[in-house]
Amino acid sequence: MKEKVGTVLIVDDERDHADGLAEAIEKVCARTLAVYTGRDALELVDREDIDVIVTDLKLEGDVDGLDILHAVTARSPHPEVILITAHGSIDTCKQAIKQGAYDYLSKPIDVPQLRTLVVQAARKAAAQLRIAAPAAPDGDFVFEGIQGNVPAMKGIFDILKRVAPTNISVLIEGESGTGKELLARAIHANSKRWNKPFRPINCAGLTETLLESELFGHVKGAFTGAMTDRKGLFEIADKGTLFLDEIGDMPLNMQAKLLRVLEDGVVVPVGSTRPTVVDVRVISATNQNLAQLVEDKKFRQDLYFRIKGVNITLPALRQRPRDISDLVNYFIDEAASETGVAVGGITDAALNVLVNYDWPGNIRQLRNTIRTMVVMCDRDRLDVRDIPAEIHRPRQLTGAAPAAGDLGGMSLSDLERQAILDTLAQTEGNREKAAKMLGIGERTLYRKIKEFGLG
Repeated sequence: MKEKVGTVLIVDDERDHADGLAEAIEKVCARTLAVYTGRDALELVDREDIDVIVTDLKLEGDVDGLDILHAVTARSPHPEVILITAHGSIDTCKQAIKQGAYDYLSKPIDVPQLRTLVVQAARKAAAQLRIAAPAAPDGDFVFEGIQGNVPAMKGIFDILKRVAPTNISVLIEGESGTGKELLARAIHANSKRWNKPFRPINCAGLTETLLESELFGHVKGAFTGAMTDRKGLFEIADKGTLFLDEIGDMPLNMQAKLLRVLEDGVVVPVGSTRPTVVDVRVISATNQNLAQLVEDKKFRQDLYFRIKGVNITLPALRQRPRDISDLVNYFIDEAASETGVAVGGITDAALNVLVNYDWPGNIRQLRNTIRTMVVMCDRDRLDVRDIPAEIHRPRQLTGAAPAAGDLGGMSLSDLERQAILDTLAQTEGNREKAAKMLGIGERTLYRKIKEFGLG
């Protein structure tokens, strides 16, 4: 599925069926609820913001599926309604679509089809809400390109909301590929400088002389090859934001010059004596431990405290596996749009493989992998066969998938988890087949998948 959608309400007077459907669509929903009478459904819609209602057409009591449809479509904006029916009532559901229902499904329910309809209906509900809502205030924060549902990421988002409108310096730490520049761009986009330049520079990729010229500019004849005057990034980014990536690799002499500019707000181009006043917000990033570099006398302490106004540490992707599903779908959409390849999603089996890989290159590696998979795919959904060979290895919790003679020492929980993972891969994500192969009920398998973080 392409995205986590909003709140979905399941209405069915058969409790097990209602709970099973709610469990089955959890992977595409931010929140799922289940009630067992039509009247309870209407009361819940009055209290909660519901995006999609999936309801059985025939319900016990005095409120059935059509009553729910008529009640909610009288609102503006309103939840989208998907009806579930037995074969004999299909004509009634077709008439219900003319009365405002989004779509219908006949029993027995095809779970992948239900998920697809739920996502599509939620998108329509969200679009309806945007049209009905007033213009967003200037203070709203936009996290374009940044995904994250784990507590650590939510904490970072809270910090960004507070930091972005200010001029305070920000230091972003994290492994290579964790999205440090994306975070810097989000800060700039949501600051009062959003309509001024954002200029990034990689401090590790330049010699000291070239780095000084890039940052501060130079005049004609300042050094060999300086054929004309050239403004530096501090002048170009005046009133905007300068992003100093891999600042831990900056030579000590340059650190002293940078500190002077940050303290005084004045730059002097190489070969010139003419000072220029600049107003630039600096965001720095590093994949090194700057505090340790300070102790080792490889980074100036005064510069460290100057750039560390607010310190943000981005977790590695292996530390936030619950975010991988959202990131995969985001990058599929992005790659499909960029390349024009008609890929609309990914199978459960393929997603399980990606979720259980360590991703040493973090988000950058994941993004490049998905882009390659999309380009090479000749079907409408990515599958296990599209995944590069080096990624067919589970996260190293207790080691890679064990051979038959190497099971000693593994906990029963890890054995159970590995068995479910391997069976889902063999059945290409078909949970009904996987449950039969494992000798357990489908609802039990759903619960285990959720418990082990496999779906």
